[in-house]
Amino acid sequence: MSGPANPLPVEALGDYLRAQGLAGSAPLEVRVLAGGQSNPTYRITAGEGRDYVLRKKPPGTLIASAHAIDREYRVMKALAGTDVPVPRMLHYCESGELLGTPFYVMDFLQGRVLMDQSLPGMQPVERHAIYREMNRVIAALHAVDYRAVGLGDYGKEGNYVGRQIARWSRQCRESTVPMNEAMHHLMDWLPAHLPAGDETTLVHGDYRLDNLVFHPTEPRVIGALDWELSTLGHPLADLAYQCMAWRIPPSLWRGIAGLDLAALGIPQEAEYIAWYEQATGRQAAGHWDFYIAYNLFRMAAILHGIAQRAAEGNATAEDAADNGRKAGPLAELGWQAAQRYMAR
Repeated sequence: MSGPANPLPVEALGDYLRAQGLAGSAPLEVRVLAGGQSNPTYRITAGEGRDYVLRKKPPGTLIASAHAIDREYRVMKALAGTDVPVPRMLHYCESGELLGTPFYVMDFLQGRVLMDQSLPGMQPVERHAIYREMNRVIAALHAVDYRAVGLGDYGKEGNYVGRQIARWSRQCRESTVPMNEAMHHLMDWLPAHLPAGDETTLVHGDYRLDNLVFHPTEPRVIGALDWELSTLGHPLADLAYQCMAWRIPPSLWRGIAGLDLAALGIPQEAEYIAWYEQATGRQAAGHWDFYIAYNLFRMAAILHGIAQRAAEGNATAEDAADNGRKAGPLAELGWQAAQRYMAR
């Protein structure tokens, strides 16, 4: 498999996994699945049909709240046995002695990761079923009794959106890279228009198509991945994060705005929301454009931070500057959603 060279101490890791009852006598085979700025992730073949994923923190000095693999492990372990499909968690190692940072091991899921939200190469009926299943899983997540599964202290309850707006606004105001007018408008408008009726559920924080593993042939999710941003938060903010795709054209970023959704078999945004409402009993449509505006602002703020790091020469990804330039257009889309909300 192409990719970065494997930096893991394979023999020592094999001995460690054998001591945990997770490896046979054969030498480990290790392949890199992801690296870069994310949590380095490896596929481990440990003999006797054992196939795992090992995920660790990256080396170096890290922001305290970033790369929270302990939280990833905890939430997926807690969700075992619920209606939210997750890989089986096998082991967490808090010590950095073996690999330099903490890590965890989980089952490898043999399935499909679908990157393009237009689902090229599929028939309309297949696309429709994939979107139906994505909706089912996020509705199931927001139905989990987080206290009953041991996650009552997994985050703060209440005012999730307000706290997020304050956090990202503060970061933007501290930056030196110029912001467009739409970002300034959103930073003033969002905290003044927080909808009434706050609610707290378990939220994924980064729920999107390519963070799901589908069955090899069926339109069925066998595992939701990348729970690094999961916490206790507002369910409609979590749903609207995924639904930004309906507002973002593919030419700007990974979205489906402007595509012939009916011909593709992909539901319209309103239909997708209605599915969620039917499954959960929540009324999402009333304040929908607020939550879309919030998420577009949040994403613009994240990309603005990337632009700031690129300007300072601290961004490691080669596409950091290019991604940073998308902040302005996303903020424009967010301000359009805010204006629709005010006009309703």
